[in-house]
Formats: sequence, structure tokens, C-alpha cells
Amino acid sequence: MPERDRYIPGVPCWIDTNQPDAEAAVAFYRGLFGWEIEDAMPPASEQHYFMARIRGDDVAGISPIAEGVSRSAGWDTYIWVQSVDDTAAKVTDAGGQIVIEPTDVMEAGRTAVFSDPEGAVFCVWEPGQHRGAQVVNEPGSLNFNNLNTHDAAAAKAFYGAVFGWGTMPMGGGAEAWTLPGYGDHLELLNPGTRERMASMGAPAGFEDVVATLTPLPDHDRDVPAHWSVTFAVEDADATASRARDLGGQVIAGPFDAPWVRMAVISDPQGATFIASQFVPENRDLGSPDRASVSAA
Repeated sequence: MPERDRYIPGVPCWIDTNQPDAEAAVAFYRGLFGWEIEDAMPPASEQHYFMARIRGDDVAGISPIAEGVSRSAGWDTYIWVQSVDDTAAKVTDAGGQIVIEPTDVMEAGRTAVFSDPEGAVFCVWEPGQHRGAQVVNEPGSLNFNNLNTHDAAAAKAFYGAVFGWGTMPMGGGAEAWTLPGYGDHLELLNPGTRERMASMGAPAGFEDVVATLTPLPDHDRDVPAHWSVTFAVEDADATASRARDLGGQVIAGPFDAPWVRMAVISDPQGATFIASQFVPENRDLGSPDRASVSAA
């Protein structure tokens, strides 16, 4: 069988976290998810980029915040693109901004950092040797990338223009970002994908979902628009307890929601994420307060 990429342009493909103390973050996430972690930089390099793996396959990155950069700890979403430079032009044409200009990351690929018109920051990845996350949707790996926004209409216009995304309703005011043709790609990678989703009761078209769109409450403008990440976990309650033991905080939950049981967690340096346990029996539950799951 010929080699196939897991991703196509317009699909979130990678996540990493920038931390004031990267070594401390390595200890926390290794303890929380059982990740195998290795510094991907050459031994003589003064820079560090820790690659987290499951069974030897890449799942996420951990790096120190660059000297002179003013930012807090957080998780970043990368979206696969065919050309970083062409995407930069689309971003500015659609009203977004370039935060970090397109740049090469050695032979790994080419990247840039952008913000949408509401200020939510995201990254793009033009692949070289690094082809994105090799393990997703299983405990300890990326499950979803989530845009949390006060202006869904503006977000739809922007991301539609840049990546060709559409949306589908998910209940409770939340929506999912869809990419036409992504389901066809998944079907090639894993024949029977559509049939398996349908058998679990997934709505028609769910195979084209690439991310989620969550409205932020109008009464709380202190929470800025932002991208967040959701990790799949085997047991949300056990993960929340373990995070506390490792020095993290549980901001919300664990609580039940449609299809899942989840918790919003902050690591010891303040980077937040959602831990989500798939619970098919919860499929018909009402949606929770969206403010509680934004992982701001």
C-alpha cells in the first residue's frame, strides 16, 4: 500500500505547549499521560523541543518560551497547509494578522503564527520531515481542537475564507467546523469510517468535522477568543485526580456532557486543556454551560 499522509490542507495536525519551565512541564505531562518524551534538538544545541510520544509515535511537543517573548503558558493548534506563504496572504485578506512571519523549522517544515479578526491565535504547518501527530483520538492523545469565540459569524467568514471550512450544529449553541472532502480522506485511510460513525449514532456529515466552534458568553468579555485543545482520556475522574496530585488544578468538572465525561484542567504553569472520556451512554444528555468548558 502506498504511503499516505494522515492530514490534508485545512486539518489541524499538531499541538505543542510553550512553557516557562519546559522540563517541569515534561515531568507533569509524562506523569499525567504516560508519554515517552525525548528532546528532538541536537545534543549540542542550546535550544530544546521535547517530543512526546505514545508507542514511539509523535503526539505533541513541549518547548520553553523563547527569551524575550511575552506570553503565558498555553497549548497551540497547528493547521496543515500546502503553502504557509499563500495562507499568510489569505489571512491578511480576510482581516487576520500575522503574529510571527513564515519561517523554516530546519528540515521539519515551515510554520507561521496568525490571529483571526477577534484575536484568537493559531499556527499553520507546511510539512517537511515532520508530518504531524501520528496518534490521535486515543487516551493521552489529541481528540479535538476548539475555537472559543464571541463572534461566531465573523469566525465563520474568516476561517471559511482561509481554510474553506463550513459548520454543522452540535447542540447547545456549539457547532463543528467541517472541511468538505475530509470524510473521503478518512475513508481512504480507514475504510468503513462512515459506517462506524453512523453505527454509533453520529450525525450525517460528522466524518467531515475537523474542529469545534464554541460560543463564549456575551456577559463575560474578560475571556478572550482563543483556541484550546482536548485530550482523549480513559477515565476523566482519574485524570483529574492525577493532575491534582502532580500539581495541576481542576478548573471545572469532571462532569457529564453529550457523548463524553470531561474536566477542564490547568497544568502547574497555567496552560489549560480539556480531558475528555468518550461515554456513548451520554449521547442524549443536555449540553453543559459552554462557559465551563472553554479551557480559557
